[in-house]
Amino acid sequence: MGWENLTSISEFFLLGLSEQPEQQEVLFGLFLSMYLITVAGNLLIILAIITNAQLHTPMYFFLTNLSLSDTGLVSTTVPNMLANIWIQNQVISYAGCLSQLYFFTLFGLHEAFLLAVMAYDRYVAICHPLHYTLVMSPGLCLLLVSSSWIMGGLSSLLHTLLTNSLSFCAEHKIPHFFCDISPLLRLSCTDPFINELVIFSVGGLTVLMCVLGLIISYAYVFSTIWKIPSAQGKQKALSTCSSHLSVVSLYFGTSSSVYFSPFSTNSSPNAAVASVMYAVVTPMLNPFIYSLRNRDIQSSLRKLIWVRNIYSPRL
Repeated sequence: MGWENLTSISEFFLLGLSEQPEQQEVLFGLFLSMYLITVAGNLLIILAIITNAQLHTPMYFFLTNLSLSDTGLVSTTVPNMLANIWIQNQVISYAGCLSQLYFFTLFGLHEAFLLAVMAYDRYVAICHPLHYTLVMSPGLCLLLVSSSWIMGGLSSLLHTLLTNSLSFCAEHKIPHFFCDISPLLRLSCTDPFINELVIFSVGGLTVLMCVLGLIISYAYVFSTIWKIPSAQGKQKALSTCSSHLSVVSLYFGTSSSVYFSPFSTNSSPNAAVASVMYAVVTPMLNPFIYSLRNRDIQSSLRKLIWVRNIYSPRL
């Protein structure tokens, strides 16, 4: 295999989920549908919260940011994939590849931090309801969300810069539908030990922080719920956490299966298919999880659609 200096690499080839021509139309229709559903669902959640003053609370402020993050996550990868299928061109520029890597990692890490923040919000709401407004002040909420963006941005910048420092071989075909960090490391002609070490250390520390935050928060939450005397009270308290717990399980379950498996298997076509669950399916399902189990969101969505029907021009 030939060797090329990093500066001579100008493009990569994204092989996608399948190289079979007869499957391209099916993949295009499937991913276009999922992308439109994801964007529409998350934008509806954002509009429902923004237009309803009763939903201007910390929990829904965090949910708005979660929807923004999900929209950004799926918009980083799917439109480029759809364009490649449509024009039958698998090429992505080197700069475009690194940009995609940066923003995908940014939105993914931001979502992990944000889910931990939302668990803390549920802890304060259930364990200290009388002090909820005082503790979860607008300033603290803004600080928590800003910190999530900053930590995600710094971590993704570190991974992107380390990837940029690698030298790549002449064979620069990526068996994936977007520029993810693991298949890029497999293409490196230089030893990616430092990159792998950073992934497992920084990534592991990130997951550890988020998971510990989730476990500690919900340990107190469940302890408080257990002490509620009435079954109706317990059910009401649990209902405020069920949507968040579902999203947490879906997010960390799919992402861990993709990124904390051995690097020898993490760049196979099967890994690319597994990434679809984390990168596409999870952002698509999140709006449904929150809207189907949240009466406030349902009511706000009905009002939003009703107002639109009233003011829409009649033929």
